[in-house]
Amino acid sequence: MLKNKTALITGASKGIGRAIATVFAANGANIAFTYLSSVEKGQALEKELEAYGVKAKGYRSDASDFAAADALVASVVADFGTLDVLINNAGITRDNLLLRMTEEAWDEIMNVNLKSCFNTVKAASRTFMKQKSGSIINMSSVVGLKGNPGQANYAASKAGIIGFSKSIALELGSRNIRCNVVAPGFIETEMTDVLDEKTVQGWRDAIPLKRGGTPEDVAQACLFLASDQSAYITGQVIQVDGGMLT
Repeated sequence: MLKNKTALITGASKGIGRAIATVFAANGANIAFTYLSSVEKGQALEKELEAYGVKAKGYRSDASDFAAADALVASVVADFGTLDVLINNAGITRDNLLLRMTEEAWDEIMNVNLKSCFNTVKAASRTFMKQKSGSIINMSSVVGLKGNPGQANYAASKAGIIGFSKSIALELGSRNIRCNVVAPGFIETEMTDVLDEKTVQGWRDAIPLKRGGTPEDVAQACLFLASDQSAYITGQVIQVDGGMLT
């Protein structure tokens, strides 16, 4: 579905980002991806992706840094010759109740989760506009749609991504550049492995499909939005949540 296309995926060394990179490579895409702290995992992923017969390269880069994001996109275009798909997946949490939340915890979330989308989309848009094509996929969350106690900063950043993405879809649509959002629900990753099983099962039971999602569930939604099969879809929020917000 993505043969001869080049995709840039931020935060791809583990979890959802890693699944997206793997599914994309299996569908013929050349993969540029970023990592920050997980250096060994990033290097290992590079080799795993190359096994699919595609070009793969990891970049140690901080997407929340404006200059670094600009340099990253320039490097990807120089190394791969093109850029067709941008996926903003990098994100963090700094959970706390509002009364206990520090200014630093608020600012860090906004920089890593929201500002990084502005940085990379702005940098990539020049290439997309020149070639009059491109698919941008920004990762939000169901929390950005419904809120969550103890996650005011995270929810605000993820809601901001939705508003940002809809605006970009309107601005760049005339150049055949699409911008969509994927909003995962409860996805079982390394982060949820450390939680109490009873708590996790309680969450599963509250979901209409009666299970947590997998990183691959999210990756398949991204594959559709990155491919030409979604050529007439832009400005949309695709919930991958098992019916959680139905």
